[in-house]
Amino acid sequence: MSFASNWIFVLTASFVAVSAQGMAAPSPDFAPNPGVSWLLNPNGFQRSGPGAGPIGVDPAHPGVGNDEFRRTGRQVMLPLADLSNPILQPWARDALKKRNDLILAGKAPSLGIDCRPIGGAAFLIRTPNQPYFFVQAPDRVVIINQDDHQFRHVYLTAAHSPNLKPSWSGESIGHYEGDELVVDTIGIAAAPMDRFFTPHTDQIHMIERFRLDTKADRLNVRVHVEDPGAFTMPWDANLSYQRVEPGRAERVLPPGLNSGATPAGPLIEKSCAENPFSYFGGDSPPVPRADRADF
Repeated sequence: MSFASNWIFVLTASFVAVSAQGMAAPSPDFAPNPGVSWLLNPNGFQRSGPGAGPIGVDPAHPGVGNDEFRRTGRQVMLPLADLSNPILQPWARDALKKRNDLILAGKAPSLGIDCRPIGGAAFLIRTPNQPYFFVQAPDRVVIINQDDHQFRHVYLTAAHSPNLKPSWSGESIGHYEGDELVVDTIGIAAAPMDRFFTPHTDQIHMIERFRLDTKADRLNVRVHVEDPGAFTMPWDANLSYQRVEPGRAERVLPPGLNSGATPAGPLIEKSCAENPFSYFGGDSPPVPRADRADF
């Protein structure tokens, strides 16, 4: 090959490399302005394919919501977990059976009613009424839920910490992979996994892939879960969120703290422990109280 041909080859290869970089998908921008937030699809974890999937609703006891109560007068009741799902270890199935029995007796509180940290596994399905906000920085991504301002840090580092001790949120490390934010989480202390109170252990390992649709009006999250302490096999699920932005994608619900809707603007203040009213009387778990001031 001649010297000139070599130069042509190098220039061609360089052009191809630059073109490939130019065509690479940009990193997703979940917060193009402070008014953008994301509302969870009320159904929470959804099956993502023919393989093992998350715990779903017992078909015989799908629950009765407030809207149905207003239409029919039927007693409001939380949905029961489907105990036939093969992912459950026997002890986890027994725990869900006890929870189902409490629901049938009208004594089961809902997720997060005690104002404690929700835990890293259930954080993304905490509530369909209160929006999620993203703060994207060079070294981390912070996800904030408006309900009690609970949050997760996703550190954009290469590896997990050595000798990690379990905590409420665990440790999430992430990286951008094309148009997805990929998050790897371990070290979550045992807590409910979902709205059915499916238990997990501190062996849980979650991988989440956050991706916007083509118009950036919907946020989709693919979730992969492994926990040999609670589940018989790994399983996968999908989550979806609707974009909310004043002037572009308004909330349907009227403004109010309970609905999480505002006339315009970003995050509003909402403190769970300042609103301790319970629909379950003395059967509701107590709101945690400190025995001394922090300062």
